[in-house]
Amino acid sequence: MNKKIWVGLFFLALISDLICVQLQFETLRFVTKPLIILFLINYFITSVQLVPSSLKWWVAGALGFSWLGDILLLFEDQSAQFFILGLSAFLIAHVCYIVFFNQIRKVEKMKGQILLFVFVLVYYAALIQLLSPKLGDMKLPVWIYGAVICLMLWLALHLNKAYHSNSGLFIMLGALLFVLSDTALAINKFYQHFAGAGIVIMLTYGLAQWFITEGSVRWLHNQMRE
Repeated sequence: MNKKIWVGLFFLALISDLICVQLQFETLRFVTKPLIILFLINYFITSVQLVPSSLKWWVAGALGFSWLGDILLLFEDQSAQFFILGLSAFLIAHVCYIVFFNQIRKVEKMKGQILLFVFVLVYYAALIQLLSPKLGDMKLPVWIYGAVICLMLWLALHLNKAYHSNSGLFIMLGALLFVLSDTALAINKFYQHFAGAGIVIMLTYGLAQWFITEGSVRWLHNQMRE
């Protein structure tokens, strides 16, 4: 199937899921939500199937574990264990992204930026300070998850200098949206519910995954041409 069709299906699934969130069609979300990343996986595989680089499998792994996490979180109302399992799946997804982003940084010969690290560390510390009194038994898992996603963000922020078809800019924007989505989720779940949380979380999450995937496709293709 043409890769543009997969992109269209991805955005159709994302919009459909946002409608289900808004109208509280929770049962229908068992169909719409898993389709979002599933279509994105097909777009990615179709786009890079001829790319010889083994780095593409880290992105495929990140998307695969994200898809698993999406499914597990659909059942979190039935048992708290599903939230832990979903969190774990996304943790592994972020580790895959970390490996991929770090390899891009090495290939592009980018040195680690201390100022970017300080920026991310301040953000992480402020968020943990806000959430910790409300976390209870979830304190350690959330701390670990927060540290991992902030490491992912720190590496992604370096990539704005990877100018190949704006690949670095796409990845950086995707990482920022991912952190925004998880921040909104954490605040809504542990600190205070807010109006439109479901829409904010899913919209930023869906766009985050698309920007990271599109940026990865562009970077991998440019590496193949060099």
